[in-house]
Amino acid sequence: MNRLLIVAIFIISTLPLYAQDQAPDAAKLKADTQKVASIIKADGAKTQTYCQIADLADQIDKAVQVKDTKKAEELAQKLNEMEKNLGPEYLALVDELRNVDLTSKEGQEIVLIFNRLDESCPH
Repeated sequence: MNRLLIVAIFIISTLPLYAQDQAPDAAKLKADTQKVASIIKADGAKTQTYCQIADLADQIDKAVQVKDTKKAEELAQKLNEMEKNLGPEYLALVDELRNVDLTSKEGQEIVLIFNRLDESCPH
């Protein structure tokens, strides 16, 4: 599945913590993303959870493609619950990413960090 889509699903699926009035600083956001990726990669349980979330995102994508809204919603709820296990830094990052155009240069750099993290997952 397209990793950009997975990141977008992560962002869309989490509950908003606080709305921000302005776009986040790109350098800080990239550093925050690298920090969160390091935290996840350093913890075997978090890495496993992250990989399970990626699998759920694939399942959500398939459910959306076949227009199974009920299944997609159920999986999204499960994904939301699992994301909590990745810690407050991850949840805060996802909230920050709501204001980022993932197709922009900065957004693509963030997607690349997630792609590297995906390499930790069995395929």
